Amino acid sequence: MQSIHQILKQYWGFDAFRSVQEDIIQSVLAQNDTIALLPTGGGKSICYQVPGMALDGITIVVSPLIALMKDQVDALKAKEIKAICINSAMKYREIDIALDNCIYGKTKFLYVSPERLKSELFIERLKKMKVALVAIDEAHCISQWGYDFRPPYLQISELRKYLPPTTPFIALTATATPEVMDDIAAKLEMKKPTIFKKSFERENISYLFLKETAKESRMIRAFKRVAGTGIVYTRNRKLTIEVAEILRQNQISVDYYHAGLDSETREKKQNLWINNKIRVIACTNAFGMGIDKPDVRTVLHFQPPDCIEAYFQEAGRAGRDGKKSWAGLLYDDNDIQELEYQLSSAFPERAEIKQVYQALVNYFQLATGSGKDDFMEFDIIDFCNRYNLNTFKANRCIDLLVKNAYVYLTDSAYLPSRLMFKVNKEQLHQFLVNNPKLEPILKIILRSYSGLFDEFVNIREKDLAFRTKLPLERMIKALNYLHSTDIISYIPQSSLPKINFCTGVIKADELFIDKETFEKRKEAIQKRGNAFIKLLKDDSQCRSRYMLNYFGEQTTHDCGQCDVCLKNNKASISFTELTAQEIKLMEWLKTGPVDYNWLQLQFPKASTARELVRHLSEQGKVIQNGDWVKLV
Repeated sequence: MQSIHQILKQYWGFDAFRSVQEDIIQSVLAQNDTIALLPTGGGKSICYQVPGMALDGITIVVSPLIALMKDQVDALKAKEIKAICINSAMKYREIDIALDNCIYGKTKFLYVSPERLKSELFIERLKKMKVALVAIDEAHCISQWGYDFRPPYLQISELRKYLPPTTPFIALTATATPEVMDDIAAKLEMKKPTIFKKSFERENISYLFLKETAKESRMIRAFKRVAGTGIVYTRNRKLTIEVAEILRQNQISVDYYHAGLDSETREKKQNLWINNKIRVIACTNAFGMGIDKPDVRTVLHFQPPDCIEAYFQEAGRAGRDGKKSWAGLLYDDNDIQELEYQLSSAFPERAEIKQVYQALVNYFQLATGSGKDDFMEFDIIDFCNRYNLNTFKANRCIDLLVKNAYVYLTDSAYLPSRLMFKVNKEQLHQFLVNNPKLEPILKIILRSYSGLFDEFVNIREKDLAFRTKLPLERMIKALNYLHSTDIISYIPQSSLPKINFCTGVIKADELFIDKETFEKRKEAIQKRGNAFIKLLKDDSQCRSRYMLNYFGEQTTHDCGQCDVCLKNNKASISFTELTAQEIKLMEWLKTGPVDYNWLQLQFPKASTARELVRHLSEQGKVIQNGDWVKLV
């Protein structure tokens, strides 16, 4: 067995682990059930991928997000590590072949969405697998009182029935309060878990909560004064377009992104931003999950999200490289009123829930008892328009149906088209003899992709059309024909979320939502929402300290760099002192860029350097890019 340090160097190129990572890995290798609470960007995947490579057998990774699973599998494959993903967007034959490869192939990681764990097909194949480790990503989803509860997570502990008792489980999350941590251990049947909790504090991030009536001008100033890539989060699709246009008119390289765009467009925009062809992306929260871009300098919320967990996770996409970064949040009185309204209407009446459920049944034209094994594409906008439903309320009703395990709704994620041959090479040859007109297409497919006789392979219809000099429509028609003749299995690309009726369709009047559970969940949501509203309104307490305390981390020191701390620091520096220090700093910068960390050491208080740089940035005299400060 390779040492964990050899594995880290060979596959990830790192010479040493980050803080806590090695301790977590050693705990897993000692076959201890383990809980790892690490902040966003804290390197959670290393904590199960390295031991997964060291152990003899396959690692099962449970994750709720298709996009996150896809990115993780692609990243492992790029390292020449065999990894497979099974999710709700896949067809039965795809899953069947993938599971066979986990038993008889050299697969090291099987990523699986939680709702697939209870399928008969999965359980039967699981019994034949040599499972070395079970990793549960986004483990907070197991708590029905926490943020983003997913009922299928409650099925994970059932895996223990089919695995040796020594098989370790590792649960990982970046957003869990102490109550949720206890719930994770209990629901996963961890008797004496080893718990590792790294501080949530992100010392390189300045949290700036700014009450603004002129959000647009503040946003423009922020991106003019801070170099590097950035993200602007908005609450709806229309605003992503409007925000992008405002920034574009001010000569800032920008594009917009939301779940309503077609899959090819979304992938193109995402890649342009990742590869620094576009500086800023204006988006909804559909963007960012699973994207590990380390050099994001600014994350700006054009409006506040609905809870601290969501804000902390999204803001945490800034500065993953450890360099100086900013997380700004712009808000006004209307935003606070909107949050308060959402809290008051977070739990619709039961009659409304039943109405939406019946509309879902009608939308898919399902009979009673059907829908249990089907995952159907779901367009929430089309659904609401067709039945004249308020989108916010419909989403809340569907969320409650999900949390009560009546339906399951996946995230929206782009999945490319996939293809696999259903016949062997001899049968294919005979088919070509009988269908010579299809020979050019089939030969181009075989030349363009490998492994088509063993597993499903991602394809691009546009590339095949270009190589055969056929119109795209004709290429797609040919692929569908070949699929109908059972020569190939062809699955077109998709990006819409999928919905499933977990126990089959029932009559709307038979829906049962336990009153006590209903009230407890309502109380939990209101508690989270009120905590965030208090954070917005309270400009007397350090932002970082407030959020750390919320997550159960009792810290006694302020960050010294959030908007509250900067306001307090400014009051402690006299005008004369500030002017004198500014002159000193400007003299240093005339010789070239200055390292920010070195700069902090040149003054009696590190806060003085922060205040100087902020003050000079507002005047347009200096600019900060990561750890470097330079003259404009």
